[in-house]
Amino acid sequence: MVELGQIERPKAESFAGRRKLYCVPNIYPIDDAPNDYKELFNKYWDEVAQQIEKIEVAGKIKKIFCEMVYLQGEEALNILAKINDRATQIIKRKSEEGGTLFPLETKEIFGPYLDWGNCLKIVNTQEVFTKVFEFYTEYMDKRLQHILSVIDSNLSAAEAGLLIMKDEDRTKLQFPRDIEVFLVTPPSYDDIMRWFREKWKL
Repeated sequence: MVELGQIERPKAESFAGRRKLYCVPNIYPIDDAPNDYKELFNKYWDEVAQQIEKIEVAGKIKKIFCEMVYLQGEEALNILAKINDRATQIIKRKSEEGGTLFPLETKEIFGPYLDWGNCLKIVNTQEVFTKVFEFYTEYMDKRLQHILSVIDSNLSAAEAGLLIMKDEDRTKLQFPRDIEVFLVTPPSYDDIMRWFREKWKL
């Protein structure tokens, strides 16, 4: 696994012929966010775009995978733009450069996964929490397996792909050994994590 933070450029010849996956932690905008978060948010996605350009020396992005996407084409981009316009800008740019966006989710799994997650936020008794958590975990596992299947079946030999996904979910994925994973973590990522810790006293 290669972490692209302080590394300026990977040596392209080291990864020739291997499948490559550039993983970007998905940072979302916050409604009515204070200016300091807005600045960090925009700085983060600016740095992500810059680092992707550098890392593509190891292989141009041909396949694009983004969480929360179970539709295709313009319909998927229109929905993504309402959720995270900055991430969508990168996806559009890479699509225009020859990359193809694949639906990473399936509605039959993603819908219940979200619903059970929302239920966990409102239960008050341990008995109910335990039962709901079982259902949530079941669909979380199904979701992760589906995501792995989509990436593995669509990322061909020697190709490079882009994965935009929350880091806490991405770390649960066990990628096939023949996929070289690059972690795109700009300096501002740590600043954003620090902002959340201080804001919510995590």
